[in-house]
Amino acid sequence: MNGTDSKVSVGSLILAPAIITLAITILRLIGELQGWSPLLFNKAPGGGFALVGISWLPVIFGPYFAWKVVAAGAGPSSWGKAFGLVGLGIVVLVLGSVLEYFGFTKGMVAVFALAGLIQLASAFVARIGWRTLGNALVAYAFAARIPVLVVMYIAMSANGGQGWGTHYDVSGPGFTVTSLGQKFLQESFIPQMGFWIGYTVIVGMLFGCAVVAIFGRRRIVATA
Repeated sequence: MNGTDSKVSVGSLILAPAIITLAITILRLIGELQGWSPLLFNKAPGGGFALVGISWLPVIFGPYFAWKVVAAGAGPSSWGKAFGLVGLGIVVLVLGSVLEYFGFTKGMVAVFALAGLIQLASAFVARIGWRTLGNALVAYAFAARIPVLVVMYIAMSANGGQGWGTHYDVSGPGFTVTSLGQKFLQESFIPQMGFWIGYTVIVGMLFGCAVVAIFGRRRIVATA
């Protein structure tokens, strides 16, 4: 950890965004259970691009975290390195997603799990380019996605395993459910702790770097 990192408290930085994210997750669940507008609360597997959701929040919180860490004097040592490692993280995430699709379509759980680990690794690859911002985004990603895991498990196990009929528990096409454990592992745990962690960190890093690089470079105290 470099000297400026000590000026940034990750817990304090992510607290409000984590609470906002949890509130949106709960609102999303209530909206689906109550049958509110599908445009806002879509029950389809994967969420159907519903407007009320947490997947778009890294676009906002990435720049927010970036401005905060820059104000604390913890900017990136190199913009080229920061953007380059975000790009490499995207490549790793895509490769993991291709492998995940292969494992899913072939029914190879071990391959599916390996793909999840690769997707998770993509977050830490992107983090290297600007460690202070990356640390905040990794912590936020887990704070955002662990509650989703809890909601999904409760939803999947409800009604004797029949679920609530929300996007948190409805199986996607081509998925054959053999047990609650298998369903939770393949439709919840691996995607949430793999793809969605990688996605959250990479998107947050990309937008955070871009916004600060374009609008706030004069405020940055670069760190070696």
